[in-house]
Amino acid sequence: MPCFVYVLSSQEGYHYTGQTEDLDRRLNEHNGGACHSTKHGRDWVLVHVEEYATRREAMERERYLKSSAGRRWMSKHIAGWSPSRRAGRSSSSGS
Repeated sequence: MPCFVYVLSSQEGYHYTGQTEDLDRRLNEHNGGACHSTKHGRDWVLVHVEEYATRREAMERERYLKSSAGRRWMSKHIAGWSPSRRAGRSSSSGS
């Protein structure tokens, strides 16, 4: 089953990076307040998605995107992306 790595942005300027097998369900969970790590934001929107054949590949990519090199990559490749107001805090992974 494919697995997705995704980046969300909230109207307050927060960002979240995670991975999941069910992107629609996971986005609904983020917007419904069911996720501890995104309950501080509202109206989460998908700003970037990548598809991988395995969860392991997705988890490796997620780990990279959460690194300083990954954040630099996102600032160059994702339109409108800028460091989150909570840049000093790492985002949690999805399920």
